[in-house]
Amino acid sequence: MSEKTKLPIGAEAVATKGWIGAHKWLLLRRLSQAFFLGLFLIGPWFGLWIVKGNLAGSLTLETLPLTDPLVLLQSIVARHWPEMTAILGALIVLAVYALIGGRVYCSWVCPINPVTDGAYWLHNKLGVPKGWQPKKSTRYWLLAMLLIVSAATGTVAWEFVNPITMLQRGLVFGMGFGWTLVLGIFLFDLFVSRRGWCSHLCPVGAFYGLVGNKALLRVSATNRAACDDCMDCFAVCPEMHVITPALRGKTEDTPLILSPDCTNCGRCIDVCSVDVFRFTNRFDKAPAPGRDEAARKSPAQQTRAA
Repeated sequence: MSEKTKLPIGAEAVATKGWIGAHKWLLLRRLSQAFFLGLFLIGPWFGLWIVKGNLAGSLTLETLPLTDPLVLLQSIVARHWPEMTAILGALIVLAVYALIGGRVYCSWVCPINPVTDGAYWLHNKLGVPKGWQPKKSTRYWLLAMLLIVSAATGTVAWEFVNPITMLQRGLVFGMGFGWTLVLGIFLFDLFVSRRGWCSHLCPVGAFYGLVGNKALLRVSATNRAACDDCMDCFAVCPEMHVITPALRGKTEDTPLILSPDCTNCGRCIDVCSVDVFRFTNRFDKAPAPGRDEAARKSPAQQTRAA
């Protein structure tokens, strides 16, 4: 730990890089989430049908089918064999997220993410205790359970309670019960379990984490030797356990964050005033001296390296 941990989260990054620089990836994520949600809304709102459907299944420009592969999987275990267009759409989505990182969906596309991020921000402002923290395996048990329920009931069970679908449907037709569910997630994250929904419970996040287990896009702590222990990256990361192996690793250890739990949100890059992190690919072999090596340098050597 260092004296810098007493500063507000990201304060040093703002002073070093400016407010925009310290929030670049966060702002890009919000634009991305608004863009994808907007594609589905401009049809029913303004009659401009670029995309028909929702995030569970859609048709773009009357040509490109896209299907949520988790919805397809539930349909199959429920013994409802999908049409070929649905299968093709699911294969396209699987290929994209397997390539760029499955949980990119969680941080760059999912419209529930701003809701839970807002709850986390308010949670910190109010100084609420972190509360109940379910085991990381809980979301995988929930994923298995929804597949079992789909098989037992012959339905796509998750779509009856999917807050993503309800939020989108509610913005088109009026929220109704959808507001209650979204508000429930917000209050759950605010008062019951800090980052509880996205980081511990959501089966969609669990599924896409499995899909992107070997994805190309990765965050790397390439400049980890410069880490000054401000702890801001841990404070903003929705899956903070993924950072330690890369950041605290020795020179011979990879600086890549390889955990499938990483959402590639880029907030660790934003808030780091000494630019420890960057986006790269899983095959990046760039040298990344560990902090143990930096500690062995004399002050004069560290000054020259800077």
